[in-house]
Amino acid sequence: MRAAEALRASAEDYPDVSTLHLDVMDFVPDSFRKLYADSYIKMVNAHPALWGMLYKRSSNIKPTALVQKIRRTTERLSTRDLLKAIKEFQPDAIVCTHFLPAEILMHEIRRQRLHVPVWVQVTDFDLHRMWVIPLMTGYFAANDEIAYRMRANGLPAEQIHVTGIPIMPAFSQPLSRETCAAQFGLDPSRQTFVLMGGGAGVGGLESVAEALLAAGDDFQLIVLAGKNAKALATLKTLAEKYPTRLFPQGFTKEVERLMACADAVITKPGGLTTSECLAMGLPMIVNAPIPGQEEHNADYLLEEGAALKAIDETGLVYRVRHLVRQPEQLATMARRAKALGRPHAARAVLDVVLADLAAR
Repeated sequence: MRAAEALRASAEDYPDVSTLHLDVMDFVPDSFRKLYADSYIKMVNAHPALWGMLYKRSSNIKPTALVQKIRRTTERLSTRDLLKAIKEFQPDAIVCTHFLPAEILMHEIRRQRLHVPVWVQVTDFDLHRMWVIPLMTGYFAANDEIAYRMRANGLPAEQIHVTGIPIMPAFSQPLSRETCAAQFGLDPSRQTFVLMGGGAGVGGLESVAEALLAAGDDFQLIVLAGKNAKALATLKTLAEKYPTRLFPQGFTKEVERLMACADAVITKPGGLTTSECLAMGLPMIVNAPIPGQEEHNADYLLEEGAALKAIDETGLVYRVRHLVRQPEQLATMARRAKALGRPHAARAVLDVVLADLAAR
């Protein structure tokens, strides 16, 4: 959804272009949504190892297997309202930021009921086989390795474009650390970390923040609690103990301004969050990545020298303390992150899509 919204927001800069962002889950029965989305969230949170096993096995199942045919039939029967919404809008082109709508539209193209270009944007630094969907006009890859994997899986080389993962335009704008720090009451000259979410094996935001602050190092900690009101209340109480070091934040639309105050981000390595950090040149400490796509995202960051990995709370505290004491390593990681960043990925995608339309 965030990648699709980034494309929609970036399209506002193009004259004579209108867009519509459709979320497949808004067009399916409740029973399908619970099976498809809710069960995934529950499994990832409660049984990450099981999810990792299913992720790997499902990537090795051939598209012609009976279980895959049954899955695709169930999806088509559950998403008829989506096709109606698409027909009503009458698009000139479609970009899918998830494989589910792409698979549905592949079927329509195969039956010659859809005659507009359909593109697929992979939103991780990984390629699960479900992203390998034939009959698309083209494919957008996060980096060169994903493009290589696409070709290795039989997708035509001339249809593959390395653009990065679309992120909101706000993350590509130059921001003054001093100005942003003043807005949030931070000292721009002090080392600052942003903590974005806990995770399996790491614990809640409150316990992680307390462990980091209790270690005794002199740094500022911004904690993004989002819509978790209980965690935010606890963090605000904790901030009374560390008034010049802890800065809890609830739901905000100014994440990029908070990140502009930071030297590093502690986060789960999702494809979009990772891309936002890289675009801003922010190194990461990735905490307890979920087996599957998050684990592969983390591997990419570690190999490229833009992140460290913590598997539990103790490891996280150790790595933060290490970076506080090794500013040269932190600076090197920041340079690596900046080199990997693709802040204008959304525009790159739109340019390809619009050029294709102009050539038709």
